[in-house]
Amino acid sequence: MPHLFPRQFVESEEASNRVYTVAEAESYTRWLATAHYENFHVVSFLLPKALHQDFYNVYAFCRWADDLGDEFGDPARSLNLLAWWRTELHAMYAGETRHPVFVALRGTVQKHDLPLEPFDNLITAFIQDQTVSRYRNWAELEAYCVNSANPVGRLVLMLCGYRDEERFRLSDATCTGLQLANFWQDVTVDWEKDRVYLPLDLLANKGATVEQIAARQFNDAFRGAMREAVSEARRHFAEGLPLVGTVNRQLSLDLDLFNRGGLAILDRIEREGFDVLKARPRISKVARVRILMGSLARWAFRAA
Repeated sequence: MPHLFPRQFVESEEASNRVYTVAEAESYTRWLATAHYENFHVVSFLLPKALHQDFYNVYAFCRWADDLGDEFGDPARSLNLLAWWRTELHAMYAGETRHPVFVALRGTVQKHDLPLEPFDNLITAFIQDQTVSRYRNWAELEAYCVNSANPVGRLVLMLCGYRDEERFRLSDATCTGLQLANFWQDVTVDWEKDRVYLPLDLLANKGATVEQIAARQFNDAFRGAMREAVSEARRHFAEGLPLVGTVNRQLSLDLDLFNRGGLAILDRIEREGFDVLKARPRISKVARVRILMGSLARWAFRAA
């Protein structure tokens, strides 16, 4: 089967109309996960090998939804495509599958008894990105994270055999923290899509404005807003960190890496004086290796 990224796939009549075997579909999701996201190799080898294909399948669903929302440059078309993607999702749960992502994902859903809700919530978040570009306060932004980030953590836990509400609560905190860290790293990137995730009342209370993002005009007022935003993300990480000690060793290492990676982004922002307007804060390869080695050391110590 042709290995095409989502936009290429949508625009290919041949790819869209053919029938896919389970083997072909799983080959496609495996390729999409390992070719489209540079960090997936690092994450996947830490997880039980028996779960790799399931994670590829879930990842492919998320990647498709994300690209349908952001890769076409036309909100109206993206909304239509996301509505189609939701229809395909519901059809899969009704026992009808055609698209290779859903042909592969159906086996994962059946094997792990995954509910519809987290997948459906993710689509809701991508639809919201087409219709909402500003958030008035923390409550509105965190409500967005409930759909955009938290379902991923819950799916990871369910794939690994955990379904209790306390672990879900801790996972939600971690995922919201990660989402906020990524938002603060990508303030200027999101502006190019006319999206501002910094709460408007936070900016106003500090004397900062949305217009400063457009003009890349950093000052003490914007620094104050970013300092509080970083603090809020750290609060979520601190709330969710105990999750690492409640799961099996392999998953705990994976979760620790996500936590440390998100915190490293926040540390970088702080070291740069909270100026996210001059350049996108980046984590160097050396720093990534240090994060991995530190997590491995903690993992080995815990095992001992």
